[in-house]
Amino acid sequence: VLRDDFRQPPGDVVVAAGDPAVLECVPPRGHPEPSVSWTKDGARLSDKDERLTMRGGKLMVASARKSDAGVYVCVATNVVGERASEPAELVVF
Repeated sequence: VLRDDFRQPPGDVVVAAGDPAVLECVPPRGHPEPSVSWTKDGARLSDKDERLTMRGGKLMVASARKSDAGVYVCVATNVVGERASEPAELVVF
C-alpha cells in the first residue's frame, strides 16, 4: 500500500549563500513504510555529496551555494511503487 497524499510536502525555501538550507517532507503512509529520496531539477540526488544530508524526510544542505538553487521533489518509494511530491523551489541569494 502507498497512499497518494504526502503528509507534509516540501515548501519553497529562500536562504543566503553560505547558510544551511533544510527542505522537509513527510511521505504518504505506506506498508511497508516508504523510503524517501530527493531529486533536484529532475535528477536524483546522491547521498555521496558530503554537503547533503538526507535523514528521514529531511534534506539538509550544509552550506548553500548558488548551484544548489533549483526545483526539488521528494520521492517516496516502497515495493508498491513511488509517489513524487509537489515541487519546491530552493532560492539562494
